[in-house]
Amino acid sequence: MQTPTTHVIRSWPYFWPPIAFVVLLASLVFHPTNAFVALALTVVLIGVVLSAVEHAEVVAHRVGEPFGSLILALAVTVIEVGMIVMLMLSDTSGATTLARDTVFSATILTTNMIIGLSLVISAGRGGLAYFNEAGAATEFSAVFVLATGTMVIPEMTKSAPEGIFSTSQLIFAALVAFMVWVAFVITQTRGHRDFFLPVKKHGEVITQTEHATRPSNRRALVSLLLLLLSLFSVVGLSEILSHPLEAAVKALGMPYAMVGVMISLIVLMPETLSAINNARNGRTQIALNLGYGSALASIGLTIPTVGMISLIRGMPLVLGLEPIHLALLTMTGILSILTISQGKAMRLQGAMHLVVAASYIFLVAVP
Repeated sequence: MQTPTTHVIRSWPYFWPPIAFVVLLASLVFHPTNAFVALALTVVLIGVVLSAVEHAEVVAHRVGEPFGSLILALAVTVIEVGMIVMLMLSDTSGATTLARDTVFSATILTTNMIIGLSLVISAGRGGLAYFNEAGAATEFSAVFVLATGTMVIPEMTKSAPEGIFSTSQLIFAALVAFMVWVAFVITQTRGHRDFFLPVKKHGEVITQTEHATRPSNRRALVSLLLLLLSLFSVVGLSEILSHPLEAAVKALGMPYAMVGVMISLIVLMPETLSAINNARNGRTQIALNLGYGSALASIGLTIPTVGMISLIRGMPLVLGLEPIHLALLTMTGILSILTISQGKAMRLQGAMHLVVAASYIFLVAVP
């Protein structure tokens, strides 16, 4: 058995959350509007997001897997939902499609960008990336069912205009999405927890002691509190920066859908960095848990939340995908099945996922 490594305690993640909270309060009082302040707020936002991933990983390491990746996925989804809701309530012209654009963007980026980076990095260590095919297949099948049920089916229903669910259909889709997410969480944490643990070349589970010593209860509690403070600050700062973000997209002559992509790229930073760290340590399954788990939480929690808001406010909610996005989702489905079917993957397979992610971002910017 390998000697447990010591988790290095870095000081900067402890400074950013309180700094971000103070900056948020000051922004709410003084309402700054100039470009320099917006840039400074962006720097603070990035800093607190990076701090969030550090504290989420401490908490995750304390509670163990797969609970750790679940906590981080939930944390990221809270940020995403908060940003979407803030923009929807601001009555922007593209608010009716913002939820679809952001959730689909998160789905494509998690299943291609995060998964692709993880496989390329992990396979680069020994030629192949190893993971539990049963766990990965379970995760992706749930993702694909939710993505199809909430964003493909609206294009085919007849009770409401194309791309929009009727009231009863939206309620049904929201309930099903939430129930699938809950069922998956139960499966991941109780029913078949062993399917979602990292494995070696011959299928042996990588134990906790082979990774690093667990943080103390006190340190985990401090990190949990700072994680919650970070999430609150991120949501607040994101709301303040929402209008400059929309203005920047408009000034660059890009479609409003690019706002959804930018939101996803911001909120997925913690997941992406954590997945990369796990891939570097040969814990490919944890990286997959982070990618697919984030996609599941994004759909299973965001759709019910924005659906409820749209019903309360009487706001039409466009969820149906455009033809080009349907093609990318189909490509993602086929590629993912081929990738996870063997329980191991080459760098080339990871690179193909990155190609799909890059194609999506480019086609949103240049439709």
